[in-house]
Amino acid sequence: MSNIKITDPLLYTIKERCKMCYTCVRECPAKAIKVISGQAEIIPERCICCGNCVTVCSQGAKRFRGSIDGVEHILAGEKKSIAIIAPSFPAEFNEIKDYKILVGMIKNLGFDKVCEVGFGADLVAEKYREMMGHVSKDFFMIAASCPAVVNYIEHYYPDLVANIARIVSPMIAMARVMREKYGKDIKIVFIGPCIAKKDEATDPMVVGEVNRVLTFIELREFFEKKNITPEKIKPVEFDPPIAGRGAIFPVSRGMLQTLQINEDINSEVVSAEGNKDFTEALKEFESGALSNHHLDLLCCEGCIMGPGMSKDAKRFARRTNVATYVGEKLSEFEFEQWEKDVKEYLKLDLSRQYVGDDQRVAVPGDDKLREILLRMGKVDDDDMLNCGACGYETCMEHAIAISKGLAETEMCLPNTIEKLHESIGELETAKVALKHSEKLASMGQLAAGIAHEVNNPLGVVLLYANLVKDEADKNSEFYQDLKMIAEQADRCKNIVGGLLNFARKNDVNYKTVNVHELVSSVLKSVIKPKGVVFEIDNRSEFNDAELDSEQIKQVLVNLVKNAVEACNKNVSCKVKVHIDGDANHLKIKVEDSGSGISPKNMDKLFVPFFTTKPAGKGTGLGLPVSYGIIKMHKGQITVVSNDDPEKGKVGTTFIITLPRKNGSKWRQK
Repeated sequence: MSNIKITDPLLYTIKERCKMCYTCVRECPAKAIKVISGQAEIIPERCICCGNCVTVCSQGAKRFRGSIDGVEHILAGEKKSIAIIAPSFPAEFNEIKDYKILVGMIKNLGFDKVCEVGFGADLVAEKYREMMGHVSKDFFMIAASCPAVVNYIEHYYPDLVANIARIVSPMIAMARVMREKYGKDIKIVFIGPCIAKKDEATDPMVVGEVNRVLTFIELREFFEKKNITPEKIKPVEFDPPIAGRGAIFPVSRGMLQTLQINEDINSEVVSAEGNKDFTEALKEFESGALSNHHLDLLCCEGCIMGPGMSKDAKRFARRTNVATYVGEKLSEFEFEQWEKDVKEYLKLDLSRQYVGDDQRVAVPGDDKLREILLRMGKVDDDDMLNCGACGYETCMEHAIAISKGLAETEMCLPNTIEKLHESIGELETAKVALKHSEKLASMGQLAAGIAHEVNNPLGVVLLYANLVKDEADKNSEFYQDLKMIAEQADRCKNIVGGLLNFARKNDVNYKTVNVHELVSSVLKSVIKPKGVVFEIDNRSEFNDAELDSEQIKQVLVNLVKNAVEACNKNVSCKVKVHIDGDANHLKIKVEDSGSGISPKNMDKLFVPFFTTKPAGKGTGLGLPVSYGIIKMHKGQITVVSNDDPEKGKVGTTFIITLPRKNGSKWRQK
């Protein structure tokens, strides 16, 4: 017997088709899907080859390794080739009313013999009957007919490997019958509904028994490739030995029906099918909840729902097709010949061994899981939605999968959507801030140019006005006029100085400053009207920062004065300065419970000469100058305000963010 040498993975992902729906993660009983950068990839060593991912992937991103080329190579060879077909074929080829036509189509592909695996199921059922009658009363076994279930036990319940019945599957049993009947050097191709059978054929314990495996889907492709259609074919009977009740094997609880055991409350056998039920049954079996029971497990809902079958038919229609075929078959069945064949081939060795391949990964400690849950936005019990959108039933299972390197935090859809909304909000805020910064930068360049051009002639006017004033009679009207000229020229000089501060073309002298002391001195220097309360909330672990203390003090004085003026309309008002930040950044907030700022004025706050104060009460340069100072410190200043009580708390908060350390390369002299 030649070994099968197949290096390509049995199941794989076409990445371009993967759309991050996580359906395959949800439907994989072994959780053998690893998500990397949003792409769901199969982990071969963890995979049980059940093919659920292929069945549920609506985009066709999950595929299985094809075998048509390998089968064509066998048919082109000189060795006798035999096709053994699974008893679920009536569920797949329901359009072919006479099964003999299907047999003829398969032979037309080039096979020498076509036989039923149902006879192998008959033999296996008898072996189970014998085993159940001879095993110890303390030993309860798990049927080994489903290779996906066997893989699952070997990978994730290695302690239960000893409970797997040491009996081959119907496929392997039929292969051994064929080699006994037709010779050891024949080539055998199994045709059926199961992808896991491809993996079983390469199992070291039975390798070489079956040379290739075709799914029913592939068989249809093979017929199309060879242009073989039912109307061209003459009916041909299956080659012996013919199957008996084993033909009912592919439906749910088929093993029990083959054994003619009724699953009732008195039965020693528990049957479970489907990727959720069979795993739950194993949990209960291991825990002892299913003590005194044998298990008959199928990964699919009966082999008639295998992933190697077409997806267009319904489960109960398929079940009916199989039942109809078996009913018609048994009505004209030659029991005498069947019993003779069973007796003959039961002498064969139909045993095999199973070996554990532990793929379990230890669950991390509580601290690690808590850290992962926080990254997922799961702070308390209310955040544990357990919605299943990530492919895992609970948020805790998702966190455990992340700890094992199988999943990503971004798979949590509610948390990702929430972060997306936050990012969109931040992006909009950033766009507005960028637009505002560009406008202020342009105005700063214009202001700087004007200030420099005006400064020189203004200085001349101020100089000569003072010279002439000093020579004039102080009691004369002429002296008063000159005094007015000098005062207004000096006021213009202050305005020009403010423009230069806004454009920030002057120096920043960095020194290490105690921020709390700086804020305290600012609050002491501002006149506090009656009813206004000053408060400092210092939550920072770091006291010092490298700043130009005089300039930052100027900024804070401006903000606190504005806050006090906003409080004039409020009898009881608080101005609160928050100090916070980390080792790299300092954050100062000046918060008031005053009247708030109108939304229509929010984007004008840092524009030179804009003011909401009455005429003569302000130049409109306080906030622009503050903006310039913060900009020179490589920081940011933003504002949040509400003037509508119906929308929540009224008041304004200016937020200043500054780098805590300023190296020489940042300094502008």
